[in-house]
Amino acid sequence: MDSCPGLNGETRVVAIIGDPIAQVKSPAGVTRALNARGRNAICVPIHVAPADVEAFIRGASLARNLDGIIATVPHKFAAYAQCATASARAHFLGAVNTLRRNADGSWHGDQLDGEGFVAGLRAAGCRPEGQRALLVGAGGAGSAIALALLEAGVASLAIHDGDPARCDGLLTRLADRHPGRVRAGSSDPSGCTLVVNATPSGMREGDPYPVQPERLDRAMFVADVITRPAVTPLIEAARRTGCGTQVGAGMFEGVLALMVDYMFSGAAPPS
Repeated sequence: MDSCPGLNGETRVVAIIGDPIAQVKSPAGVTRALNARGRNAICVPIHVAPADVEAFIRGASLARNLDGIIATVPHKFAAYAQCATASARAHFLGAVNTLRRNADGSWHGDQLDGEGFVAGLRAAGCRPEGQRALLVGAGGAGSAIALALLEAGVASLAIHDGDPARCDGLLTRLADRHPGRVRAGSSDPSGCTLVVNATPSGMREGDPYPVQPERLDRAMFVADVITRPAVTPLIEAARRTGCGTQVGAGMFEGVLALMVDYMFSGAAPPS
């Protein structure tokens, strides 16, 4: 009995690349969303090491039925470098999480994590306007979330990252666009009303907390980008404290809708 009755020679393919990849829950959700929009398409997870991203995308581009690539940790900056064209925010961030074909077969990229994250916040009952936010993580997702939070109207944004140079670079770029609203933060969330973890800390048992959990208070809203485990230790600590929360699935749902619409909204791929 065929377990995938819609899978045939006309099926279009979307690849999702990461290192590691086993924790990614997106493929089934992306496939369902594509099918719900009438697309005969499937999303396939592919484990690609950081050193191989350029070679993978160059080789995979030869597949005429590969219509899109989703880049997850840690490939969002490397994937941007493989785009012939990109959105204005992708150029600003230097990162992409979604690539679609140009008419000539090259790739056009965008970074949808931030917009999807903010949509998830709103769906969870948190309005970013006027919030004093702390964001931990200045990587591909964190950079996009930082920009989206500022564009959504947070009053201030503190950013903390284990890589000081990466954090300083992001702060400098954001300060040019949003002067007076960004600053360096720390793992202490005191004084903030919105706390966001955009790092992998919490994916593995024994990971340190991205912020000091004893400094959380019930007036804060705490959000995490991690989807596995579904409820991270940070979110567990926040709920014990009485905070409002958003788990990684909230961001995933917001990003998913944007990705699927974006993937097939450009020029038709080469035949």
